[in-house]
Amino acid sequence: MQKKILILGSEGQIGGHLVNFFSNKKNYKVIKFDIVMGKEFDLRNFNNRKLENEIKKSDFIFFLAFDVGGSRYLKKYQKTFDFLSNNISIMANVFLLLKKHKKKFVFASSQMSNMDFSPYGTLKRIGEDITNSLNCLYVKFWNVYGIEKNIDKSHVVTDFILMALKKKRIDMLTNGNESREFLYADDCSEGLYKIMKNFNFFLKKQKELHLTTSKRIKIIEIAMMIKKILKKQNINIKIFPSRKKDNLQNNVNNPSNNFLLRYWKPKFEIEQGIKKIIDYYQ
Repeated sequence: MQKKILILGSEGQIGGHLVNFFSNKKNYKVIKFDIVMGKEFDLRNFNNRKLENEIKKSDFIFFLAFDVGGSRYLKKYQKTFDFLSNNISIMANVFLLLKKHKKKFVFASSQMSNMDFSPYGTLKRIGEDITNSLNCLYVKFWNVYGIEKNIDKSHVVTDFILMALKKKRIDMLTNGNESREFLYADDCSEGLYKIMKNFNFFLKKQKELHLTTSKRIKIIEIAMMIKKILKKQNINIKIFPSRKKDNLQNNVNNPSNNFLLRYWKPKFEIEQGIKKIIDYYQ
């Protein structure tokens, strides 16, 4: 009998890759749930009967849905009423139903959850605490990149690739000297699957789960990789760094937790992942 997997935020960057991942496994049936599918899929709506029905019949739930985007989106919106209200409503409604029906789930958090100066980080920290109170698992994502459908919310790798393909130039928001740990979304999906399959084991370990490669790379190096890959296709682009420093994370560089890497290993090097995304958009 197929196990039913509910993916809240199924049309997002991570959700889209996760849907594809489970669709290739015979023992699982994927239930997609995302606001872009229609009004009845809006997690902000209180007393959402469709949401409750889907949660009731699911064997496991990935809580990926959030009003979020890349650094450009967060800088513009994370301190606005709508951003705060949207995410508070999403968490309140979903967590209430998860508690009511006593479902096992994974909540998608962020490596920014300890950054109290960031409203986004604060919201994710609240989500972590609620998840703990329900005896379930949260996972911290570290700059996951992959295929994105909502370009208005796209992240840095997608931003750079699309600029390079459309304009033959990359205009950077910063000087690019800030470093990040990047994880390809297919590797992220494998990691989430590993966590689900070993849910009780990881719960007993009481360790934070970080989905990351633990390899740091500067943003300017991402731009240079894209330039190098496209040059092999006889596409020449120019890179224009800004004079600004990154202020989204206030120069905070969290150390990643390598615990999960004992049980799961990313397969894609950053250049391989970038090449796959370039191929997709081309």
